[in-house]
Amino acid sequence: MKRTECMVCGGSRLVEFIDLGDQPNGNNFLPAEEVAREISFPLAMMVCEDCWEVQIAEFPPQDVLFRDHPYLSGVNAPVVAHFEQLAARVVYKLGLQPNDLVIDVGCNDGTLLKMFARQGLRTLGVDPSERPGRIAREQGVTVFKQFWNLPTGRSLAQLGICPEVITATAVFYHVPDLHDFCRGLREVMGPESVFVVQGVNLKDLIERNEFDHFYHEHSCIHSLGPLTKLFAQHGLRIHDVEFSAIHGGSFILYVVREDSARETTPAVAEAIAAERAAGLYELATYRDFARRIEANIAELKALLGELKAAGKSVYALGAPVKGSTLLNYARIGPELVALATEVNHLKVGRVTPGTHIPVVDERSLTDVPDYYLVLAWNFLDFLVGKYDAYLAGGGRFIVAVPEVRIVGRGGETVAR
Repeated sequence: MKRTECMVCGGSRLVEFIDLGDQPNGNNFLPAEEVAREISFPLAMMVCEDCWEVQIAEFPPQDVLFRDHPYLSGVNAPVVAHFEQLAARVVYKLGLQPNDLVIDVGCNDGTLLKMFARQGLRTLGVDPSERPGRIAREQGVTVFKQFWNLPTGRSLAQLGICPEVITATAVFYHVPDLHDFCRGLREVMGPESVFVVQGVNLKDLIERNEFDHFYHEHSCIHSLGPLTKLFAQHGLRIHDVEFSAIHGGSFILYVVREDSARETTPAVAEAIAAERAAGLYELATYRDFARRIEANIAELKALLGELKAAGKSVYALGAPVKGSTLLNYARIGPELVALATEVNHLKVGRVTPGTHIPVVDERSLTDVPDYYLVLAWNFLDFLVGKYDAYLAGGGRFIVAVPEVRIVGRGGETVAR
């Protein structure tokens, strides 16, 4: 059922600004013989004209999205490197001491927690997924198989658990009830506990045409203005904000209890002022964004059609969930992109959701295409380096975000 109340402020002035059509769960990679049982859900995004939170119009059941989640942090080299830097930064910034406790919400395969463990901290993961959680446990990470919510936070508090830090990276925009999430935080946060939350930054998304961050797992995409209102309702406030290039532009917030001795830094007000200047609190900004995306998709399909007519081969490089949004919205299937290469063994041997492009292990390829469509554009710099020999030999990348372009060696834009 389409949302009628804003998930942050409860207001009713919700405006749909982009409809990406009915799409399957973008992380549900089925064997080819099972695609008949594939289920699709509406995918449209709305913005609240009262608080300006961007949110999905209809959020599928959490079990459908996360119980059998195939994403693995540990196979993604740029994410691993980022987590190593993030853990060191958090320890230094917050002055953490050996044996301090870190809880990671949505810990996945435990990659971030292992980085904190190397810093001498105690760790605990909370994650509902089956396969990533099993991998984490096999590597010695303690994981509670639960969604994060009020009952989970209360259960931990009853066990006497009070962490110095709670982290949530690429998680806080995956939840259907932000208030329930915050209530869970308040159950376990002591006076000086810090909630460190990393998320895709709406300002970057709008300015860089990153529409493929819209998918069913993302119940919302945050900006700081609405989040200050959300946290205030639960006796929390943003102490500080930093920004990272990871995932195409993310914020890292340091959230504390209202009574914390940590003072709010000027960076918070500066970030909110930048959001206002960028038009994030105006409906026209979102209308214009949707028009740019329509033009972007039309240009991409025209390019792929031209390459097919010229007898050129195109493979997808990576099969991330954001790629599922792009492929389904543009209706790009095996007729234009013959296959997708992956390093994640949980996706290999299956087909892309909705568009049913075969996914193969990149290490098993015996030939290379004329072009790779880079669906994981947020790791373009890493991929340009990894595929230097391919690009040096005349191969080319196609990148659709923030604009359609063809990339050669060194990441330079080249002629078609």
